[in-house]
Amino acid sequence: MEEQQQSQQLHTRVQQFFSTLYRRTYDYLKEAENRKFLFKLSLGGLGIGIGSFLLFALLVYWGAFGKLPTYSDLQAIQNHTASEVYSEDGTLLGKYYIENRVNADFEEISTDLVNALVATEDARFFEHQGIDFRAMLRVFFKSILLSDDSAGGGSTLSQQLAKNLYPRQDYWMLSMVVNKMRELFIARRLERLYTKEELLRLYLNTVPFSENIYGVKVAAQRFFNKAPHELKLEEVAVLVGMLKATTYYNPVKNKERSRERRNVVLKQMKRYGYLEEVACDSLQQLPLETKYYLEGNNQGIATYFREHLRLELSDFLQDYKKSDGTPYNLYVDGLRIYTTLNASMQTYAEEAVQEYLPKLQANFYKDWKTGTPWGKESVFRKVYQSTARYQALKNQGLSEEAIEAVFNTPVKMKVYAYKGGEEEKEMSPMDSLKYYLTLLNTGLLAVEPNTGLVRAWVGGIDHKYFQYDHVKSTRQVGSTFKPIVYASALKNGMLPCEYTYNDRTTFVEYDNWEPRNSDGKYGGVYSMEGALSKSVNVVTVEVLKRSGVEQVSDLARAMGIETPIQKVPAIALGASDASLMDMVRVYSTFANRGKRPDLHYLDRIETSNGEVIASFQRPDLDRFDRALDREEADMMVKMLQSVVDSGTARKLRYEFGLYNDIAGKTGTTQNQSDGWFLGFTPKLVAGVWVGADLPSVHFRTMSRGQGSSNALPIWGAFMKKVYQDPQFKSWRRAKFTPPADTALALMQCPPYLEEMPVLVDFWSPEEDRPGFFKRVFGRNRKEQEVTDYYDQQNTIQLPPRRTTESEEEYVERIQQYREERVEDAERRERRKKFWSKVLFGKDKEEKEKGSKKRRKDEIH
Repeated sequence: MEEQQQSQQLHTRVQQFFSTLYRRTYDYLKEAENRKFLFKLSLGGLGIGIGSFLLFALLVYWGAFGKLPTYSDLQAIQNHTASEVYSEDGTLLGKYYIENRVNADFEEISTDLVNALVATEDARFFEHQGIDFRAMLRVFFKSILLSDDSAGGGSTLSQQLAKNLYPRQDYWMLSMVVNKMRELFIARRLERLYTKEELLRLYLNTVPFSENIYGVKVAAQRFFNKAPHELKLEEVAVLVGMLKATTYYNPVKNKERSRERRNVVLKQMKRYGYLEEVACDSLQQLPLETKYYLEGNNQGIATYFREHLRLELSDFLQDYKKSDGTPYNLYVDGLRIYTTLNASMQTYAEEAVQEYLPKLQANFYKDWKTGTPWGKESVFRKVYQSTARYQALKNQGLSEEAIEAVFNTPVKMKVYAYKGGEEEKEMSPMDSLKYYLTLLNTGLLAVEPNTGLVRAWVGGIDHKYFQYDHVKSTRQVGSTFKPIVYASALKNGMLPCEYTYNDRTTFVEYDNWEPRNSDGKYGGVYSMEGALSKSVNVVTVEVLKRSGVEQVSDLARAMGIETPIQKVPAIALGASDASLMDMVRVYSTFANRGKRPDLHYLDRIETSNGEVIASFQRPDLDRFDRALDREEADMMVKMLQSVVDSGTARKLRYEFGLYNDIAGKTGTTQNQSDGWFLGFTPKLVAGVWVGADLPSVHFRTMSRGQGSSNALPIWGAFMKKVYQDPQFKSWRRAKFTPPADTALALMQCPPYLEEMPVLVDFWSPEEDRPGFFKRVFGRNRKEQEVTDYYDQQNTIQLPPRRTTESEEEYVERIQQYREERVEDAERRERRKKFWSKVLFGKDKEEKEKGSKKRRKDEIH
């Protein structure tokens, strides 16, 4: 009751105050002199206000708050424009930029886009000269006084363009007024310099669309994966609607808001006569559909190739100057870079990797259901202690126990995942480190051998998480090095049908190194083709000894390996490191009949206006360096075809259905750390590497870890996709050039024999080499019997001379060997007679004599 009385008293006092104020004001204004004074005072205040405004405007105009851009500045407007990288077939591979902006020509901008923009942002754009006073009054009365949000804004497109070109600055309490005033002046100057169409083009190329993208061309690609002129009307309305608040109306992040804003734009178009009512109502009912295309350094195709190119171009462009004397800038000058990559082939390569890596990773985990893939715990500790997180905590003075506690505390994080690129998980940094250590990676490079043109380049599984480019990284190459050994042997006079023992040998001079075969099988003898197709290690080492380590090393260099090569017997088994790029050059030399191609991937660089800055001539086949004779290369190709037809790469035939001409070689390094496959057709050479980033992390079993099980399937999937593409139809029918008849004749022998045959002396006494072999043959009757015996069996070989043997030592070893063969032959004859007698009661010879006698008797 007391509160009610207090409230009533307060209300009475307020009424009395306003009543007294009104009465006194009325009494004051009754006097004419008082009214005259107030009028003069108001008029003076208005004059002072207008004068102050004009003075303030002059201060802005004269540059008191920062110099206004001159007409020359405005005429020379040049946006920071992204440089674009194109494939040979004209597909945009990616961009380099600070601001993701690509200018669209006015011809690329549809009428619908212009109409939607004008109807929504500046309905009187074609009538005013940069400043719309009517719109400003509308904003003052409707928006400010009446709080009508539908009244729209007062800034013209020209003023908005001025704001885009010259972003607003901070002037404390005067910021809004000063910035608006500056935009008015700049807008008037723009209107005097440019036509309305040119202003629209400038505006649409500078307006931001969130996500660090600028201009309608990039926005159309980002949200609809289309060029601006390909947009449907409802899609145009979505983009124009974003201009009011780009993040708030983002069609991917805020789909419903964007749809509502789209419909507002469509209504505005109907209101100003750009759209019929029926069409407007129909379009408003459509669902909002986007086709989001994310791009950037880590998105799109050929990300590793683009990064390799970026590093080259950043240095290269320093030597090329613009008209103002400054060097071209890859990130702001809107250059167009044309490469030799084939977009389809690049896509197939990336698809093959994405298809098979998850399967290979699953096999890897099966191999390591127990145990640790990196082996010793010390290996993991070294990696753990080298991480940036560990080093940072260590520098803060934390103990080992405290650091481990941090590493073992689960947190939410995004990690790489084969499906979808990444996923959010809750895991400890320690578990994350172990997870990444066990992830497999890959590299793939495809090149045309007769031109050197690079067609596909995959440096890894995901550039965002793994920046190391495995096209350029070096790893041990395993058995993919073996063809170089055999090519060197051919080059140094060894015949393809000279057989080599499949016996274990110990190299005392190299710390008792003893090469072994991966399958653990020994015995018998192999021809070159047989040993290569089956990837027989001990035979390859013997061939290396025969050819010479120095000669093999020199040939490897000549064929394209640029990394240092150790001059030890172990290089026969690929113990030397090389990059995928190196090995593709090597196999391109085989495919190119002995000529090593120069790899080429950059054709030319142009300005945005089409002016050529630099042009790079494609390699000339006639100028390629020759590393092998044609006959040697042709024989090697035939041998490498047998690897696919009947050797370690035969899976390409029965699993991938690739029955065209293919040659290649698988490779597996020690402990299955690296899997390789280098394969080629007459038109394309492609190499694949698979392994973990840390070489000590490896497969446990040979069946899963060998190159034929991990690298070869990616190659097979890639080539299968290529051959299914109609544009490569003719490639399927391409054939290798067969070796000459004389070379083929030298290759006609069994790939494997259980025993070493004896070489028939094909050389004449006048030649150098036969003089030595003549002393080997014909020493006694038994030797001649052996020669005759093996000649009847159509065999042709002696054991090769070892590099450490003198001529006389070799003669003695051959003599002993042949005596052993004679004894073997005699033992076989005795066994035949023995078993013939056991089985038939008499030996074969007596039986044959009896048969002849009976036939004679019958005739008589």
